[in-house]
Amino acid sequence: MCNSKAVGDETEARAISKLISCGYSVSIPFGDNDKYDLVVDTGDHLYRIQCKTGWSNKADTVRFNTHSQTTKDGVYHEDTYQGAIDAFLVYYPENDQFYWIDAADATEQKMELRFESEIDHPSINWAAAYRFDGTIP
Repeated sequence: MCNSKAVGDETEARAISKLISCGYSVSIPFGDNDKYDLVVDTGDHLYRIQCKTGWSNKADTVRFNTHSQTTKDGVYHEDTYQGAIDAFLVYYPENDQFYWIDAADATEQKMELRFESEIDHPSINWAAAYRFDGTIP
């Protein structure tokens, strides 16, 4: 089993490949000190992107963390990405898909995208609405 750093590195590599194949210029910040993993240049705008790997925690959903987790001097820290990124680009290995979530739409800890449900409720984040089709919203 891969460690979380290796999983994150693979997601970032897939995200870079996907974005480049869609015609975007992608830059990688130097070092690990920024809250964003990539900068995507559309020609008109630069987007600070945080890449995340989604997982299934229950049927018909994909979940991902919308906060960072670090340990400094032996002390565990959680921090939000508020004001530091423009969007999350979430890779879900089970269906080999990416999802683009504007930072303003994300919750502060974890977020779930739902594929199917017996009910239709305004609080449900439908995966189809966030599916990355190659066009940055």
